[in-house]
Amino acid sequence: MTAIGIDTHKATLAACAIDELGKPTAEATFANDPDGHVAFIAWARSTAPAATVGIEGSSSFGAPLARSAQHAGLSVREVPPHLSRAERRRTRRPGKSDPGDALAIARVTARETNLPPIRLPDRTSALGLLLEAREDLIGEETRVRNRLHAHLLVLLPGYGGTVANLVAARHRTTAGRLLRGNSAVQAELARSLLARLSRLDRETEALTRRISAAVVGHPLLGLPGAGPITVARLIAEVGDVRRFRSADALAALAGVAPIPASSGQVQRMRLNRGGNRQLNRALHVIAVTQARFHPPAKAYVTRRIEADGKTWREAIRALKRRLVRPVFGLLLEGSGVELAAA
Repeated sequence: MTAIGIDTHKATLAACAIDELGKPTAEATFANDPDGHVAFIAWARSTAPAATVGIEGSSSFGAPLARSAQHAGLSVREVPPHLSRAERRRTRRPGKSDPGDALAIARVTARETNLPPIRLPDRTSALGLLLEAREDLIGEETRVRNRLHAHLLVLLPGYGGTVANLVAARHRTTAGRLLRGNSAVQAELARSLLARLSRLDRETEALTRRISAAVVGHPLLGLPGAGPITVARLIAEVGDVRRFRSADALAALAGVAPIPASSGQVQRMRLNRGGNRQLNRALHVIAVTQARFHPPAKAYVTRRIEADGKTWREAIRALKRRLVRPVFGLLLEGSGVELAAA
């Protein structure tokens, strides 16, 4: 199979076309802008019209080109970075260069027949953007609380005896009342941080309501331990679940499928520390919640610990792997459910 590999950057796109034997037949560099995308499509059609186009970074710098190429009728696939990274060592080109990276991507594209298609913008990607915005707000709230805490330790020694935390609005109101009448600059800054926390809290709540409304009616909400935010994260990270051939493929993407690490007569598996960490995180939240409150999951974890000698962490990992199958089934069931406008 002929293939074209594209190494994407902020301003440029390096492309390499190969023949059926993996030998480079043409290389070119294009600007990463609308004119460059048109030029690439024309070049691809004239150089290798039947080639499959593999793009590394089709959801970041390469997203506009991926969409343009797909709409132009080219067959476009996403190339995971870890595959092209391993292939670079086999290109026999000295050093590192964009054309060499594009060659490695092209060879991976030709060799791997199950590469996922690119993700076009849809409501699942919009949901992902809302989740990212919410994460940013939560991170900013944490930073503001830490700065406020440092001020209050100086202004109100022992304030923790009256103000249990700076998360709840009623405790922040108490802190503001304790600062009344203090005209010091530090007190002024502390009051400003209190007001900022209130604004951030309102913005976070608004995004939470918007995300929750977008997933109303999805079958995943019926899974014990899966709240609206966790369900939204699963939907956003997976996208169209029909692109996965099985639950095992989804488990591999999430990094919850153990990796063989056997040698000779020693047969063993090791923990997979790769995969989509956000997807892994969502499964972890469900697993921990179920292990604490869902009787069948509690019994499963107890059995793995007492009967199999697993640690708590190992039992939770096993439960995460076990959860992939029902999650996959519910995502398939919900693939026909129209998400509300995010």
